[in-house]
Amino acid sequence: MRRVDEVPDKELLARHAQGDPHAFAELVHRHRDRMWAVALRTLGDPEEAADALQDACLSAFRAADRFRGDAAVTTWLHRIVVNACLDRVRRKSVRPATPMGDDATFDAVAPKMPDPTDAHGVSLDVHSALGQLPFEQRAALILVDMMGYSVDDAAQVMEVPPGTIKSRCARGRARLAPLLGHHRNRREPKNVGGVEGGGMPK
Repeated sequence: MRRVDEVPDKELLARHAQGDPHAFAELVHRHRDRMWAVALRTLGDPEEAADALQDACLSAFRAADRFRGDAAVTTWLHRIVVNACLDRVRRKSVRPATPMGDDATFDAVAPKMPDPTDAHGVSLDVHSALGQLPFEQRAALILVDMMGYSVDDAAQVMEVPPGTIKSRCARGRARLAPLLGHHRNRREPKNVGGVEGGGMPK
């Protein structure tokens, strides 16, 4: 049997569902940085984001046997992260984090470094402005403009038609424009996050 670090994502999920004690920790180790970025940029608060990420990983840990395989594992994981963030926005309060019950898994989930964009004033302004948008618009913009997802891939994550993602992004950008207009003369980014390209991260 191949080592877990040589196994494709979908096989890792299958192994985890079959009781492999190391498969899930390896899966999270591979994807934690982008999962953390999604949570942090969506919620704008490191403590909230850490709790949402832990909630998401616990949900994924429990739901692995229900993964249908009709989307990339990254899409599935990011969908769970977005849903965990949405749950926290709806509750408007932080509840104590749920223990993972596995120190190795918890260590794999814990963020190892802050979002490097937080060091820049422009990014702080973007985070503040994003926080004023409705959650659905914010999440769409984060996936497409900050994380580099294509519209189709973002639609898979949020489980809505591509046209809905386009609409949410357009409305979100229109609402951001007056909030971020003072940065326009500094540079002309292609999107709110300055991420080039698109498509599902590999």
